[in-house]
Amino acid sequence: MALNKQITGLLALILVTGLIGCEPGTPATSKERGEVLYGACVSCHMENGAGLATIGAPAIAGMSTWYVEAQLRKFKAGIRGYHHDDTEGMRMRPMARTLAHEADIVAVANYVASMKPSVRHPTLEGGDAATGKMYYATCATCHGENAQGSMVQNAPSLVGLDDWYMLNQLKKFKGGLRGANPKDTTGAMMAPMAMTLADETAMKSVIAYIKTLKN
Repeated sequence: MALNKQITGLLALILVTGLIGCEPGTPATSKERGEVLYGACVSCHMENGAGLATIGAPAIAGMSTWYVEAQLRKFKAGIRGYHHDDTEGMRMRPMARTLAHEADIVAVANYVASMKPSVRHPTLEGGDAATGKMYYATCATCHGENAQGSMVQNAPSLVGLDDWYMLNQLKKFKGGLRGANPKDTTGAMMAPMAMTLADETAMKSVIAYIKTLKN
């Protein structure tokens, strides 16, 4: 079902992206173009960018433009989503490849950043925020004391992310499904950090603490 929706989205994208580029007065990086390009993302990330947990697609509305651009470039180049066990990442690779030009990446990233974030409710159990605060001391070096992120450190904001998504990504970093590609220099920085979390309970604890933070 999800695959059929993806195929439909891709076909629609192929049909319309060429047309919008021919519209007089429509810059390649305009919000209008970004919205059209985002049409291929709707089947997984939803029209409002709220994501779809059942298929592992996180909420992306309001994410920083620079971070969305960086991840799309990684998916497109096969730097992220290359591992055969990274089902969600592999699903993103063909979608990123539909963005033929750098201007397309910028346009869709700008559109995603312009979307209003939705409230994310906790879904995980078993974490202890007080313990997680101690674990987070290591994370704060890059992500900031309030998990606000830092473009200089190539560290995204963690506030507002789905807790289940953060858990999945920590597992991927720790298991070598993400950040292990030699070309993924920024992802490689996260792998040893994830290794400091001994088990899933530790991961849930640091996530529980992050969920208490606000930008």
